[in-house]
Amino acid sequence: MPPGSRDSAPLPSSTTGGGAACCLGPAESGPFFHRPFPRRATAINERTRVNQQIRISPVRVIDPAGEQLGIIPIEKALEAAEELGLDLVEVAPTARPPVCRIMDYGKFRYEEQRKAREARKKQHRVELKEVKMRPGIEDHDFDFKARHARRFLEEGNKVKVTMMFRGRQMAHPEIGRVVLERMVAEVADIGKVESHPMMEARSMTMVLAPLK
Repeated sequence: MPPGSRDSAPLPSSTTGGGAACCLGPAESGPFFHRPFPRRATAINERTRVNQQIRISPVRVIDPAGEQLGIIPIEKALEAAEELGLDLVEVAPTARPPVCRIMDYGKFRYEEQRKAREARKKQHRVELKEVKMRPGIEDHDFDFKARHARRFLEEGNKVKVTMMFRGRQMAHPEIGRVVLERMVAEVADIGKVESHPMMEARSMTMVLAPLK
């Protein structure tokens, strides 16, 4: 090829001084390089750092038994966790120095998730139940409706009590109001009026809520 062609230009050497250090990145060739930690580092959330995610050095380290190992460089802390086949988890990032604990992070995360699921199961979801009546309701029917309302309140739910009018009953809504007030008295020991009686079209409604 003619002189000056790009194809004939000599290739630059990939090494200098006969060594291979130039092939390594700055982090790998620097004085603080250490071999990668073998366990996968996955944080619970963005504020929890695990293994190589912990950048500050030194750190205060607690072993799996809860004993303090003292304040040591992060490299030594990672090595201690690696020797036990466990993870290094930053448990108090705002402390100076930060506090890290050696633990089985996978097991720890599983237990935390299990506790969260159990807590959600224990949380009661309040529902709005409904009891319907008419102004001329008989005593035994009223008692039956009152038992339902009590059971709903005891379960921690709210109760919508609906008084339904028809025909000429619309001319005397006060009769229905008396029945609703009777219901309030029946459950006064476990419930209270959250929404007072109000006319809605051909019905009068109120809402009862548990005392606790």
